[in-house]
Amino acid sequence: MPDTESTDPPEMRTEQDHSRSNKLHTPRHCNTDTGGDVDYRWRGEVSDDELVDLTLSHGGNPESGWWDRIRAHSLGWVTGRLPDGALIGFVNVAWDGSDHAFLLDTKVNPEHQRGGIGTELVRRAADGAARAGCTWLHVDFEPHLRGFYFDACGFRPTDAGLIALR
Repeated sequence: MPDTESTDPPEMRTEQDHSRSNKLHTPRHCNTDTGGDVDYRWRGEVSDDELVDLTLSHGGNPESGWWDRIRAHSLGWVTGRLPDGALIGFVNVAWDGSDHAFLLDTKVNPEHQRGGIGTELVRRAADGAARAGCTWLHVDFEPHLRGFYFDACGFRPTDAGLIALR
C-alpha cells in the first residue's frame, strides 16, 4: 500500500489507515517518556465498561452507556494499552465536521500518570485531527491541569467564552 493518507471520511478509515501516525515525529513541545510499553491506537477498540473502569480509577463519575451513545459522533479517539491489553489511557476527539476539533475526556489511570502517557495520547489525537483536515484543536480544562495542557502538550491560552446550561 502506498504511504499516502486515505481520502475516506474519518469514520470509514481503517486501523491500517490510522497506523501511519506512528511514522509522524513528536513535536518539540510534547514531552514523552512512555518507555515504549504502551500500545497507542487511533480509533482503537474500547468498550463502555473499560471507560467506566478507567473513569472510576481516578475518582470520576462515569455514566454507563456514555461511550456507546457518543462514539458514532466522534472524529476519533486514542487508546493506550499495556502489553496485557489493559486500558490505561484514553482521549476523545469531537469535531464540527470541518476545521475545529475538540479534545475531551483525557484520562490516564493514576498508577501510570506522570510518565508521558497523557501527553502522547494528546499528541496522537492532534495528529489524527490534523490528518482529518482540522485546522484547530481546542481544549478546556480545570486550573490544576494548566501545566499539562500548556507546558507538556503545547496548547496556548486563547480567549473563549462559556455559558453554564445547568
